[in-house]
Amino acid sequence: GRRLPASMSSSSARTPGSVVADADALARKVAAIRAAGPAKLQVIADFDGTLTRYWYDGSRGQSSHGLLRQGNEEFDAKREALFEHYHPIEINPDIPLPEKARLMEEWWGKTHGLLIEGGLTQEAIKKSVADAAIAFRDGVVELFEFLEARDIPVLVFSAGLADIIEEVFRQKLHRSFKNIKIVSNRMVFNEEGCLVAFKGKTIHVLNKNEHSLDMAAPVHDSLGDPNGSIDDYSLVKKRTNVLLLGDHIGDLGMSDGLNYENRIAAGFLNTNTEKSLKDYSEAFDIVYLNDAPMRGVVELVSDLCP
Repeated sequence: GRRLPASMSSSSARTPGSVVADADALARKVAAIRAAGPAKLQVIADFDGTLTRYWYDGSRGQSSHGLLRQGNEEFDAKREALFEHYHPIEINPDIPLPEKARLMEEWWGKTHGLLIEGGLTQEAIKKSVADAAIAFRDGVVELFEFLEARDIPVLVFSAGLADIIEEVFRQKLHRSFKNIKIVSNRMVFNEEGCLVAFKGKTIHVLNKNEHSLDMAAPVHDSLGDPNGSIDDYSLVKKRTNVLLLGDHIGDLGMSDGLNYENRIAAGFLNTNTEKSLKDYSEAFDIVYLNDAPMRGVVELVSDLCP
């Protein structure tokens, strides 16, 4: 990868294991965001494979959706069968987007229905996370602390389940951050801790973007969000400089719906480096290779907010 011009003090583009295809363009974006100040910046991040490691103890780590065991093998198997049916549709580039979106809505709806019918409980979520092969990247806490100290909001977008992601935060980080908002599908539990419904509209892989802010439930019950909540979404939308973190090129769509002035897209290329590097380096401003730690992003935000 190319280095940044000497006029830019960035150490982020000299991070070992990172690639910057257009150093001049990145330098211009960094300078513009830095000049505007932290009050104009927000961070948009994917969860699985971005905030979390791709590999876990030498094997593929679990996703926040894949780790869930609802304590009922029959319904776990039914959800797996739905995955086997719909996942090929999700990754098929020949299906028109409107048709694919309809099918993704159908898949998520059926899955949510199985979770309710199968009697998912809050205790099952806690046990699933405790038993899961999932971990945050090294440097994630440092990143969150840096952003929290500067009142920079972090929106974590996921087509998965907010309650599971929040439990991962609770068990793996052991602390909360007032500036973090999980924008994902949120569950409703009864007094016995059993799942009875979902809040708001369904967030799936094709609408996981800033439009989801309007679909996500803004109010969290006492058993919900351990992190902070950003109640005034209009304030977030006025932050027109964006640092976007993702591990798939499709994650670039997370900023759709936001009229941003400057966007720096940082991509994590976790595997198949030789095959995918060209596409990733064309799509992202900076690419971190081979399941890299989050420390390169920490250096990047240090450049953005010195």
